[in-house]
Amino acid sequence: MDGDTVTFGITQFAANELTDITYVEMQPVGTIVGKNESAGEVESVKTTSDIMSAFGGEIIEINESVVDDPSLLNSDPFGNGWLAKIRIENASDGGNLMDQTAYDSKYPI
Repeated sequence: MDGDTVTFGITQFAANELTDITYVEMQPVGTIVGKNESAGEVESVKTTSDIMSAFGGEIIEINESVVDDPSLLNSDPFGNGWLAKIRIENASDGGNLMDQTAYDSKYPI
C-alpha cells in the first residue's frame, strides 16, 4: 500500500499450488472493482482461478509483463509478478488481511 494505491498479486503459496501458470487476464484499466470481487483470472495447467480484490476501487495499472509472460507469477510473485494497482476507496477494507509473518505461518511454502 502506498497512499491510496494498492499493488496486488498472488502469493508464492498460491503460485506453487497452481503450478505452471499459463494465462493471465485482468480487468482493464478504469474498471471499478468491489472488495472481494474478481479483478481478473489466472489459468494454470490445473485450473482457472479468479483473482479476488481485497480492496474496492479503480484499477489504475496492469502489469503487462505478467500478461505477456504468466510464468513471472511462478518465478517472482512478490517482485516482477505483481498483477495490478488499484486506487482504493477505503483503506479499512484491508483490516482483516494477514501480515507476511501470519500468512507464512498459516501457509508455509
